[in-house]
Amino acid sequence: MRQVARCVMPLVVLGLWTAPSAQTGEVTLIGASTNVAEPGQTVRIRILRWSSDAERTPLLNALNAPAAPTRPDGGERSGGAGPATADAGERGAGGGRAAAPARGAAGRGAGRGGRGGRGRGGAAAPADPIATLTASIARAPTVGYIWTNDVTGYAIKYAQRVPLPDGGERILLATDRRLGEHSAAWTPQVGPLTDYEFTLLEIRLDPKGIGEAKTSLTSKVVIDADAAALALDNYAAAPPILQKVKR
Repeated sequence: MRQVARCVMPLVVLGLWTAPSAQTGEVTLIGASTNVAEPGQTVRIRILRWSSDAERTPLLNALNAPAAPTRPDGGERSGGAGPATADAGERGAGGGRAAAPARGAAGRGAGRGGRGGRGRGGAAAPADPIATLTASIARAPTVGYIWTNDVTGYAIKYAQRVPLPDGGERILLATDRRLGEHSAAWTPQVGPLTDYEFTLLEIRLDPKGIGEAKTSLTSKVVIDADAAALALDNYAAAPPILQKVKR
């Protein structure tokens, strides 16, 4: 009996050690670049896990900038930024539309909120939502990686999955660096460019797990209120940067 016990115990310990790796729920995606200076580059995405509610909250709060202070005469003081909760141009997981975008708060193309001067009485202008979001993304834990033809990969700091009514899914990813920051090969060839220091990717897959990805390289970042997620403004009109994306 003692010999049997000695044989069983190591197996139990080994089982306890290896079990967590089988429950990681990793997601691997592959696609090819398009609408950039050097299209056709293979991109591999490995999502180790989805961001928790606690990890997503600082990113969403960053775009919820306070409204500009009101002057005694009823006007607004300069330098304010309206709420950044905005319509991502598509329906969220609940099927309804989010609130209309507040221009100047969500994207740099419309000007950075909070960059104006001080209001009356010397009150400081509200913080720049995009600067706050950039810092929040940088502080977030790494939950995956993106590999392109660049020398180094990109750490995924935000990963969220939103089911679609047709059985497909939206996968939202954010890195703390601009995609292609050291490579002209990733310069988009269509649409106006943003100047974000981070990159948000919105991947849409059909029920078979095939689709495309669009990015904040050419689109403003907003909040999809229905899905409680970061998203791209007017997704339908944005040019794809990754095609033939599949699991």
